[in-house]
Amino acid sequence: MNVSEFLENLTQQGIQLWADNGKLKVNSPKGLLTEEQRTELAKYKTEILAFLQKDNEIAIGNTVSKTQDLSLQTIGCLIGGFCRKVTGFHPPIIEPNLMAKKLKVTFRPLPNGYKETEILKFREELTNKLQTSGVQILSWEEATKEVQYEIIIPFTNWTKTITANVVKAGVSAVVDVEKHPSFLGKVKTILVELFYQLYSHFILQNRPLSVSKIMQFISWAEENIQSLEDPTNTQVIVLTKLNQEFVNLDIPYQKKISVGINTLIRTFSEIVVGVSDTKISILNMNLSDSVFPLESVDEFVNNSLIPKIYVPILPLPLSRFEIGEYDPKASIYANQLVKLGKELASTGLLPSGFKIDDVIKRKSHRDIVDWMANGRTGVSYGFVAYAEPPQYVGAVEISESDWESLSPIEGFSCDELRQNEIGRRYIKTKIGEKNVFKQVPDIWVVSSRSGANKTNLNLETDVLRLGLQDRLLLQLPKDINLVMSDIKPSYDIYVMVAIALAAALYAPDLIKNGTAMVHFHGYPSNQWFEPNNEYCTGVNNPSVPCGTYESGVFNFLGIQNLVNKYGNNIAIASLIEPDHGTNIIASDWEYLLARIKTGVEQGQIDLGGKHFSSLKKNIAVR
Repeated sequence: MNVSEFLENLTQQGIQLWADNGKLKVNSPKGLLTEEQRTELAKYKTEILAFLQKDNEIAIGNTVSKTQDLSLQTIGCLIGGFCRKVTGFHPPIIEPNLMAKKLKVTFRPLPNGYKETEILKFREELTNKLQTSGVQILSWEEATKEVQYEIIIPFTNWTKTITANVVKAGVSAVVDVEKHPSFLGKVKTILVELFYQLYSHFILQNRPLSVSKIMQFISWAEENIQSLEDPTNTQVIVLTKLNQEFVNLDIPYQKKISVGINTLIRTFSEIVVGVSDTKISILNMNLSDSVFPLESVDEFVNNSLIPKIYVPILPLPLSRFEIGEYDPKASIYANQLVKLGKELASTGLLPSGFKIDDVIKRKSHRDIVDWMANGRTGVSYGFVAYAEPPQYVGAVEISESDWESLSPIEGFSCDELRQNEIGRRYIKTKIGEKNVFKQVPDIWVVSSRSGANKTNLNLETDVLRLGLQDRLLLQLPKDINLVMSDIKPSYDIYVMVAIALAAALYAPDLIKNGTAMVHFHGYPSNQWFEPNNEYCTGVNNPSVPCGTYESGVFNFLGIQNLVNKYGNNIAIASLIEPDHGTNIIASDWEYLLARIKTGVEQGQIDLGGKHFSSLKKNIAVR
């Protein structure tokens, strides 16, 4: 058997396989894995494991040199809480050329009579650029398949079999163009929505239907919706005319939120690419107003589009955490966080966002978004968080001879991570030219919950406590009813814990008394930074979205790089996330607050992409 072709076939069907400590793990949507495939997996298990393990080694080897210290495998395991053999772990990939090789993209056939010349020209160029970058371009026939399902017509005994053309689970993205429904199309949409509401109420009795089933249910009448077998893996990218209002740097960002959200809802897509004869814009749920000159299409594809396709925006489900509770009134850090949020109100950097029910009027669309947002009732922009001082048991730092006496940890390189007799882990880091052997501490961060008003946090309901040990922990405010409350952690959890862990390992003075963090969807200008102890990094990183542990890796490496370049005397670190925003951190929250307020008052900090170009031009000289 050709193992590579066999695994490729399974991947295209949406069946995932990986090696986990010598065991073969399989994740398959119900009903997809046939008996014949099960037999093949059992028969060739040894060969498949060997292939997967070799593939992992190649991926890890391609990324080790990037960190100059720890492998991405180790960083990913640490910040992702994958140290207890949690299944589903994949080493993070942070190089766009490696991301591209993992992607399969298809282009939906154009509607009859489509005549938008600029978009047609760009669509052809985009196909070529993606293919040149290493992305596998599938024909529409290769990317789709027919499925049949039955529905019961309300108030009758009639069962109807529906045939739908769906995009296969292994496809990473579908590129489409925006369509403007005809009068007949609008009538069909109204009828199918009414039918869906009746079906949900009388047949399903309000039981949830899977996203793929909802899409199959309504896509025949919705010109802007393509049915997907796995909506969590396959993103829809829509090409449309550039919205000049959205990319205008003089228009307030609060207004752009409305424009951006309406565009995403109207096109029912995860990514919208605006095209004109001179510019390209890219929009996703991060709501960045990034714009590229048309001649910079290579940078656009490699640094912006490919990373967004590779890592979709998805929140961490509660099942990834060990759930507990804490008393926020007894936490000095939770109290400081509430104060910090209120003081930031005057800056306008943390807009309230929107409630899903307010902007998505159709039940079928709300049900899809609700499922993909893991039950969140709203979306807000930015976060405030406070990392507590790291917690150690025993020696914080040990000698090289003590390091040599420690035991290896299964699944990790013994040259990077080991443990002592009581299970405390020690890591071999490199600061400057010196090897340092440090204990990996327990990390705790108090954070605003997803959807909360960051500038008016309720201490008793809005502040969650996140933990990172050898697993992820989530502590909810005491006496909160999880079932009755919209208590969901921020999308940016990996970023918060990665920053705190990196600070503990590389910049201990920055976190020894706690570290305040502010994330907003904008950037400071290059002129804002005070010389000697305020620094910026990350401007040229690939623009991975929030909610991914790749974004956590970039922030971890950002702290590491700043320390190696400037030393441990850091008053403020600004960690840039292109097409997303900025994380600004400091050990003194009052100093951080004063500096941010000054920056806003002087026009040196603003929401949106106004100051990004100044950072990009001047970062080389900092």
